Amino acid sequence: MSWLPKSPKARRRLTLVAAIAPVLILAVALTLWGLGDSVSFFYTPSQAAKARPPAGRSIQLGGLVAQGSVVKHPDGQVEFNVRDQASVDKVVFQGDLPDLFREGQGVVAVGAFRGDGVFEAKRVLAKHDERYMPRELTKALKAQGEWRGDGATPAYAQPASDKGGS
Repeated sequence: MSWLPKSPKARRRLTLVAAIAPVLILAVALTLWGLGDSVSFFYTPSQAAKARPPAGRSIQLGGLVAQGSVVKHPDGQVEFNVRDQASVDKVVFQGDLPDLFREGQGVVAVGAFRGDGVFEAKRVLAKHDERYMPRELTKALKAQGEWRGDGATPAYAQPASDKGGS
């Protein structure tokens, strides 16, 4: 007794499927393997602290540039802090920042964490105007209850002298 169907037409179909399936599986596996390094996950600083992405893995880090944290060095390196409601990450970037980059505004840095926990950015993207913010950053800020749809700066992104009202 054979496990193959008795009909010649059904046997041909089964043989065809058996021949094509491994090729498709191999193609999908090679595609996923090839795209593995191209995928870039988006994190806010608190999400990055929880997920702890491995050093060297390309990610996008988004949040607000902390007031008073931008330090520009003569060699073109810039250091600044990106923060959300719960956490802060130090970012270093070598190169020219976008013209719209400033403290207290939304930013997305593309790069990777180093072994010492500092985020080394390869690219820095600043928001275009008061109403634009990357979709992922908007979702994360809304989830944390810190979304300011009217463009107002959250209290944690303002300098200490501005908090408290007087």
